[in-house]
Amino acid sequence: MSIILKAENLTKTFTNPGKCEILKGISLTVHAGETIAIMGPSGVGKSTLLHILGTLDTPTCGTLEISGKNALGDIAATLRNEHIGFIFQNYNLLDEYSVFDNVLMPTKIARVSGKEEVAKKLLEKVGLSDHMNHLAKQLSGGEKQRAAIARALCNNPDLILADEPTGNLDDANSDRIHELLISSAKTLNKGLIVVTHNHELAKQCDVIYTLHDGHLEKS
Repeated sequence: MSIILKAENLTKTFTNPGKCEILKGISLTVHAGETIAIMGPSGVGKSTLLHILGTLDTPTCGTLEISGKNALGDIAATLRNEHIGFIFQNYNLLDEYSVFDNVLMPTKIARVSGKEEVAKKLLEKVGLSDHMNHLAKQLSGGEKQRAAIARALCNNPDLILADEPTGNLDDANSDRIHELLISSAKTLNKGLIVVTHNHELAKQCDVIYTLHDGHLEKS
């Protein structure tokens, strides 16, 4: 299996108000089609780690490669747009845009054209074909998260990063999101890293890690 992400000895230190090393020499490899859950109590740095892996934040030291390229250099933004799909707990949809336009947004940022049919098929896959012309603010929480999954997949990324994707959802919608995430990674041969408190979602992943005292420990 091809390696999508390779992180070695990542650390993150905050110095204000006092020095605090929240990540301590973390190494992680993700292959195509592999699903990984990262668990741990609130405040231990799970989201910080995910943001670093997604090039939304930079480590204090360490190395990060995405699709074989240095993801900490000048091309970080390009790699992020081309190879990573994000799913956030709070959806991060643009309320005044249609669901269809929200799903297409990553392709517009990456200046990739001709993805309209892909967006339509993804909305059909997540059960939102009837809502594609609705404004994002008109959707329920579960519908917004399904739209966010479609958006994350629209640019055909190698890696999907999900931060507490079911934290705001009821059990029925949580189960549907779990199935969509895992099946999408497996059938489309994507890497998936999901930060979650949900043990049912974690158990469906290939590997479970716990972030404890700045270190990743395999469960």
